[in-house]
Amino acid sequence: MGDTLEISALVEGGKASGGPPIGPAVGPTGIPIKDVVDTINEKTKDFKGLKVPVTILVNTEERTFEIKVSTPMVSALLLKELGIEKGSSEPTTDFVGDVTFDQILTITRMKMDSLNALNLKTSVKTIIGTAYSCGIKIDGKTAKEVLIEINDGLYDDKLKEGA
Repeated sequence: MGDTLEISALVEGGKASGGPPIGPAVGPTGIPIKDVVDTINEKTKDFKGLKVPVTILVNTEERTFEIKVSTPMVSALLLKELGIEKGSSEPTTDFVGDVTFDQILTITRMKMDSLNALNLKTSVKTIIGTAYSCGIKIDGKTAKEVLIEINDGLYDDKLKEGA
């Protein structure tokens, strides 16, 4: 397999460039920086406006590379959905926005691989917990109200695996 070099960087979604930190790290490997940057931008284009953690795995012997993209933090995804910079400093009383349950589902699916949850329902509850700590309501309701509704089965149709 040869030697593998691991390069980690934080890039803006879809806007990686050949400058630091990528260019100086990849340049000495002999792999075309443009190919690496183009691949990163293609893989991160859905995260425009967000800082995205990427790992570049370079096989120095074969001069090949692989890009692994980690998704942004849940709070960053929620705030992006609302188009705001930061969450509430008083999240239980001062709400900064309102997302739909479908937006919660979309974010949950983006983060599924990195959540330590057993199923979609548990993962959704994790995302709702983050919404709560940011001062974000879901369909006009508090996180606690939505969690009770989930436990009562109100969202079961949307929480079927593969739905």
